[in-house]
Amino acid sequence: MAVTDLAFATAGEIAERIRRRELGSVEATDNFIERIERLDGDVNAVAVRDFDRAREAARAADRAAQPAGPLHGVPMTVKEGYHLAGLPTTFGYPELKDNTPDWDSDCVVRYKAAGAIVLGKTNMAFAGADFQTYNEVYGTTNNPWDLERIPGGSSGGSSAALAAGLTPLEAGSDIGGSIRNPAHFCGVYGHKPTFGVVSQTGHSTMLTPGPATDLVVCGPMARSAEDLALSLGIVAGPADLDAPGWRLDLPRPSGTRLADYRVAVWANDDNSPVDREIAERAAAIGETLSRLGARVSDTARPAIDARRGYETYLELLHSVMAAGVGPEKYERNQRYAAETDPADRSDRAIMSRAMVLSHAGWLGANGRRERLRYAWREFFEDWDILVCPQMATTAFPHDHSPMQTRTVTVNGKPQPYFQQLFWSGLVTGPYLPSTVFPAGLSSDGLPIGLQAVGAAYHDRVTIEFTRLLAQEIGGFQAPPGY
Repeated sequence: MAVTDLAFATAGEIAERIRRRELGSVEATDNFIERIERLDGDVNAVAVRDFDRAREAARAADRAAQPAGPLHGVPMTVKEGYHLAGLPTTFGYPELKDNTPDWDSDCVVRYKAAGAIVLGKTNMAFAGADFQTYNEVYGTTNNPWDLERIPGGSSGGSSAALAAGLTPLEAGSDIGGSIRNPAHFCGVYGHKPTFGVVSQTGHSTMLTPGPATDLVVCGPMARSAEDLALSLGIVAGPADLDAPGWRLDLPRPSGTRLADYRVAVWANDDNSPVDREIAERAAAIGETLSRLGARVSDTARPAIDARRGYETYLELLHSVMAAGVGPEKYERNQRYAAETDPADRSDRAIMSRAMVLSHAGWLGANGRRERLRYAWREFFEDWDILVCPQMATTAFPHDHSPMQTRTVTVNGKPQPYFQQLFWSGLVTGPYLPSTVFPAGLSSDGLPIGLQAVGAAYHDRVTIEFTRLLAQEIGGFQAPPGY
């Protein structure tokens, strides 16, 4: 493999070449810097560039007598929401353009300890709260498959950089699909870990360490399942306060071939209908698995009311998203909530009330979440993997209109923009792990990704399942022109 062939190599492949001294870290780093400078103008994925320090770190890696770790000398990028000492962390807020930490987030510390060379930070959705990636600080990120379309959000810079071959590995984050929907839209891999498996410290606008935020997870994005597994092994573990007594022992996969897996397929749902082509792709995965000898069901479901479970997720999600608003906006949220009928269970009414949820109200929602967790645990005693959609459509055109007016066209009909949260919330609310994997292209040439969901803490199982599946259906494909 020549240096010019690195663009779509996996992080593991690059690390192995560096370990064998077939490739230098400086060569690899310069290669990706050159690609960013040449190709990122149209994509706008790598918003914060730290090339001088990256080259310095790469030179040090090449001088080292022994590898620092499994990513020794490998260049990578991280989402803008992670602290990287000396660079601003804004979450897209213009007023935070000078919000510069003097310390690295836990994930960055762990990647660096494993030998990674951080090239810079990738763009994210404003406040981490959109399926699209744009903000006033860094502008709009485009999908390399079609620059007129979204790359997903909030980790849209992450997915776009991976798809365009600007980085071999990324650190994303997720509360409402922010790792998973960009992976789907750009045709890459993304893993939403079980809640609490990866430290959140330093994934924040706060310049001092703060507590973990409910529902939020930090997780890897890559172009292969192998790199997800490698990355998770590096970043998984406790935050500093918990480290003295907190140990992690994620179950290892027991299946060595797809025939060993028990797979339920949830291809569509009236709560959030998906495009026929996406539902058909999920069903086709089930047919492939059945042909290979796996036990497959398209009717097996957990013993939950899916709509009620989604409502619980909306309560928990919007109580988090509105927690940091100022007094004026809080008063406005209170007025909206007071105007809703207590019996109104529409999405908008639930979200309005959740934005001013009392602690007692949150405890009630948390109790309902706990019952969901037990129901899912029982379900995964009979099934290893649930395959389901991540989003209702493939990547759609940019839409910067007011959020409350946006819709998404599904099977020719408009659907409320945030109704797509159903598929994310199905997994996020009960803290389950989910690996989004490429499932081929749509009839109009855009990527389709699906979720492989597993039991809590069975993160390695979902990743391994997608690794085995790629051997049958293929994995990442590079977009034309990159």
